[in-house]
Amino acid sequence: MIAALRANWTYPTAVRFGPGRIAEIGEACAAAGITRPLLVTDRGLASMAITSRTLDLMDAAGLGRAIYADVDPNPSDLNLAAGIEMFRAGGHDGVVAFGGGSGLDLAKMVAFMAHQTRPIWDFEDIGDWWTRADADVIAPIVAVPTTAGTGSEVGRASVITNSETHVKKIIFHPKVMPTVVIADPELTMGMPPHIPAGTGMDAFAHCLEAYCAPSFHPMSEGIALEGLRLANLYLPRAYADGSDIEARAMMMASAAMGAVAFQKGLGAIHSLSHPVGAVYGTHHGTTNAVVMPAVLAFNRPAIEEKVGRIAACLGIAGGFEGFAARVEALIAELGIPGGLAALGVEEARIDALAGMAIEDPTAASNPVALTFENTRALYRAAM
Repeated sequence: MIAALRANWTYPTAVRFGPGRIAEIGEACAAAGITRPLLVTDRGLASMAITSRTLDLMDAAGLGRAIYADVDPNPSDLNLAAGIEMFRAGGHDGVVAFGGGSGLDLAKMVAFMAHQTRPIWDFEDIGDWWTRADADVIAPIVAVPTTAGTGSEVGRASVITNSETHVKKIIFHPKVMPTVVIADPELTMGMPPHIPAGTGMDAFAHCLEAYCAPSFHPMSEGIALEGLRLANLYLPRAYADGSDIEARAMMMASAAMGAVAFQKGLGAIHSLSHPVGAVYGTHHGTTNAVVMPAVLAFNRPAIEEKVGRIAACLGIAGGFEGFAARVEALIAELGIPGGLAALGVEEARIDALAGMAIEDPTAASNPVALTFENTRALYRAAM
C-alpha cells in the first residue's frame, strides 16, 4: 500500500507526494534554485524530531541548517518583520516553509517581502493590488506541510494578522506559490489528536465552502467534492490512529485539494472564524468546525440542492439534513468544542466581531449575503 501512496503531481505546483519523501529536500531545493535556505516554522515544531531530521538532511546536502521559528499560531506582521531580518542577515536566497498553516503562511511572506520596498498591507488581496509588488525579487519557496489542513503549500496567498488592529488580512501574489512541495504523510504522524482534528476540519471547511460558493468554476467544484469525500472517510481514522499512514496521506491530499478548490471562493465559516482567531488566538481549523453547523443552517436556502449532491456523493442518506447531521456527528467524534463560548468568545464582543466579519474578504462569496444584523445573529447562533 505504501508504494501506491507515492506519486508526483503538478497542479500547477510540483508536488512530491508520499511517505519518506522528506529525504528529497536537497533535490527539491536544487530544483527551486535555492542554495542557502532559511527554514521557517512555528515555535512548537522547532524542537521536534521531524524538524531536526529535516535540518540534518539540509545540512548533509550542503544547504546549512538555518531556522527561524518565532511564529505565532496566528502569524502577525511582527513575526514577519523578525523573519525578514533573519533572512536578510543570513544572506539567504530562498525559504523552506515547514509546518502547519501558520508556519507555511509566514514563511511564504518572508520570501515575498524580504526585498519589497512597500509595506505588506499594500499587497492585500483586493483587485489588482498584487501588481504593486516587484515580482523579480520574490525568493523561491519549497513547502513542506506537517499537518493536513490549510493546504497553504499549494496556495498563492497567506493570512497575516495586523498586530495593531487585530484584523487578519489575505496577502496575494501568483509568485508566492511554492516551486516545489514535499507532501510526506510521515511528518504528520505522532501529533496529539487535536491537531489532525482541527486541521482536518479546516480542509473539510475549505472543500465545503468552495463547493457551495456561488461563482462558476466547475473544475474547483469537482476537486472540492472529492476532497470532501476523502475527508469524510479518512479524517476519523487519522484522528483515531496516529500511525494510520493511509489515512494521513489521504488527509494531506484532501487538504491540498481544498486549497486548490477555494480559488472559487469561501464563505461565512471563514468570515466568522478569521475575527475570532485574530482577537482570541484560537486555532483556525477548530474555529471553522465550531461555527460550521450554524453557517450550514444559515445558508440552507441557497445551498440545499448542492448539499444534497454532496450527501449523495458521500453516501449519506437524507440530503441536506443528513449531511448536517453528519457534520454534527463528526465534530463530536473529533472532540471539537460545541460552540464559540467554549473557545472563550464573549457575548459582549459579538458586535465588534460581526463588524470585522462582514469586512473579511471571504464574506463576499458566501451564498447568502452577509449584513451586520444577520452576521451578529449568526455569531449568537454559533455561541
